[in-house]
Amino acid sequence: MAGQSDPHLSVFSPPEVEFLAEDETVEIIPKFSLGSLHMICGDFGPFRPNIASEVPLWLAVALKERGKCDIRAPDWMSVDKLMQILEAERESPREFQPLPFHYIEISKLLFKHAHDNVQDIYMVRSLIEDIRDVRFHKVETGLQTISGRTHAVKLKNLSAMEVNIVRPFMIRTLQAFYKHDSPHIIQQPEKSGSRRPQAPDHGPRRDLRPR
Repeated sequence: MAGQSDPHLSVFSPPEVEFLAEDETVEIIPKFSLGSLHMICGDFGPFRPNIASEVPLWLAVALKERGKCDIRAPDWMSVDKLMQILEAERESPREFQPLPFHYIEISKLLFKHAHDNVQDIYMVRSLIEDIRDVRFHKVETGLQTISGRTHAVKLKNLSAMEVNIVRPFMIRTLQAFYKHDSPHIIQQPEKSGSRRPQAPDHGPRRDLRPR
């Protein structure tokens, strides 16, 4: 896909999309006691050992790296759930199944920082890659149907990374079709300073000089 091979076509780089995903909340199982944390993004806690708490993903990763918690993988990351999603994706060539907006980035971060907290991690990783491949294939197939008569494209349930790759390419494609079908919009307007303003015509002048 064009956006995958050329990062300049994307609105954000993959690390930037991942950074945005870190604000998504996940459940952790703390291994420490602490009162509530008051942050700009919200209040979290209090934290008690073995009692689940919801925190932003970036905080969960930071605590996990320090051995202060375990991260509970989201329900959609179970093998059974992912197999259902994959089957539904394959059976619906024109529809995208509902998934978290940052499912690609969330799974990547959990695979990297909390692999010991993801059950059947190899199977889960394989299923997510299969789902991603099927969805990208749908996007590519859908883009091939765009023609000069296309005025808008609606793609429901796309994820952040998918939108980031598709949007610039799609916008440029629609603009190219529009300019091709409406060549007058690309004509250079005549510069206002290129012509002298003409004096208004008030009819024949009368000679007022004394005779």
